[in-house]
Amino acid sequence: MDITERAREIFSRDLFATEAAGIAIEYVGEHESRCSLRVGEKHCNARGVAMGGVLYTLGDFAAAVAANRDTLQWVSLDATIHYLVVVPLGATLVATAKALKHGNTTALYQTVIENPDNGKRVAIVETTMIKVG
Repeated sequence: MDITERAREIFSRDLFATEAAGIAIEYVGEHESRCSLRVGEKHCNARGVAMGGVLYTLGDFAAAVAANRDTLQWVSLDATIHYLVVVPLGATLVATAKALKHGNTTALYQTVIENPDNGKRVAIVETTMIKVG
């Protein structure tokens, strides 16, 4: 089983991200991941665009997958999200998480969320992780 398949198996238990939100794990490498989501009506706010919490969930999940590609020892200590543009209903979002630093007890990940339909960068999430297990 390759590392992406293993991560899909591990994170299949994350029902909020995978079932409720509909996030898919596309790729997992050494301290990096790529996850995707298609924005449906359930993801939209009263204005009819993707709710900020959807973008945060996608960014948080991508960082978690990158940090925990074969274990579940890393959790978010804090995160900051920078919203850059609104995301319309029907858009595809791709979140690419990469470690800026991955140490013995703490790590820093940056996740860039993009809309490949129009080539725009949608949000940037910076997540500090801590090893707990």
